Amino acid sequence: MTQSTTEYDVVAIGSATVDQFADTDSELIRIDTPTVHEKLIAFPLGSKILVKKLTTATGGGGTNCAVALARLGMKTAYLGKIGDDGNGEFVVRKLAEERIDFIGPREGQTGISVILNSFAQDRTILAYKGANNDLRLDEIKPFKTRWVYLASMLGQSFETVTDLICQHEFRVAFNPSNYQAEKGYQALSRLIAKVEILVMNLEEACKFLGIDHKTQPDGKALLRHMAKLPPRVFVITDADKGVHVYDGEFYYRGLPAPDLNVLETTGAGDAFASTFTAACMLGESTRNAIHLAMTNAESVLQHRGAKERLLTRAELYAAAAQINRTIEQQPLDA
Repeated sequence: MTQSTTEYDVVAIGSATVDQFADTDSELIRIDTPTVHEKLIAFPLGSKILVKKLTTATGGGGTNCAVALARLGMKTAYLGKIGDDGNGEFVVRKLAEERIDFIGPREGQTGISVILNSFAQDRTILAYKGANNDLRLDEIKPFKTRWVYLASMLGQSFETVTDLICQHEFRVAFNPSNYQAEKGYQALSRLIAKVEILVMNLEEACKFLGIDHKTQPDGKALLRHMAKLPPRVFVITDADKGVHVYDGEFYYRGLPAPDLNVLETTGAGDAFASTFTAACMLGESTRNAIHLAMTNAESVLQHRGAKERLLTRAELYAAAAQINRTIEQQPLDA
């Protein structure tokens, strides 16, 4: 099989979906019992629910991060498996509009997500993975790249990309999903040994380390555990409390921009992790990488959709210059 002559700055690997944002007349309810405390979206049983507005876009961690990286000036390819169907054509066309090469196979049905009404800055997603879970090693054509950015992959696809990364000397950033994190470090150790930048949210970090999330552990304490593992840089995001980072020398805590108006959270984690990786690729300091990544994620948080408000490199630096952000720095053991 002939290797591509193109050398990329980064190949983003992960899921691709067609996202349908559905605005309906649903209700937000809360259940409080001795054992259950949960917020639910409710629809009347046996009735037809009219969708007031339906917005279609591409989604999935792989394409979200590919677009973020491409807009920041990286020569980018996307590797994943999408269906040989109309939705797959839509995904490929949207990637091409961002000057992203699609280098994966096409077979089966493209993944689909239905994102229901957003309440209290959050959302409920109905996800059909489709072809995303079925990527095989023999379907991947050889490629050249400086970095691989690995987003969530499940099923056969996760085993495939683990084998791919372990067989090559790529520089790797990894942003696992909740499903992968709950496997724990031992189950992921073969892949983690090849990872340079590891990004998780607080709940995922707890599952990864086998720590009860209900004990409300501190991000800095979690990083002390992670610091014993192979990656060079560890990042833990903590929603509206900011981010925690350890780069092998110092611990940093970045706080959200003052007076941030959050509309919807879809794609913000992808924006942060991919922008942080891009900043490291560009040689930015850890402090600057945190600031730039939070700025791009906050742009996404203030609008609906995962990609629409991802910034170009010029826009990102201009926006970051306008934000007086607090980033604390100290030794990890302090």
